[in-house]
Amino acid sequence: MRMMLRVSIPAEEGNKAIKDGSMGKFIEHTLADLKPEAAYFTAESGHRTAYLFVEIKDSSEMPYVGERFFFAFNAAVDFIPVMNAEELRKGLPRAMAAMAG
Repeated sequence: MRMMLRVSIPAEEGNKAIKDGSMGKFIEHTLADLKPEAAYFTAESGHRTAYLFVEIKDSSEMPYVGERFFFAFNAAVDFIPVMNAEELRKGLPRAMAAMAG
């Protein structure tokens, strides 16, 4: 299942990781390892925030994906199931049939 991973890094931990050079290395390693469909970086509510769109085959993969952010940056991590337009088109007829019936 495609998941949008929202990772919010507190300013203090992020500042330390940038100063010691570990932030860039961590991001490069993580992107190479997780191979996200897309990755976006922004600031949200005063925190450095990443949005990674990754494929999670089984919920048992969630610790493998998320724990790295908890340990490295004391980050807040959210796993949000998402779909693309093709998947939405596929799912809408079933939803419409359920409402009609």
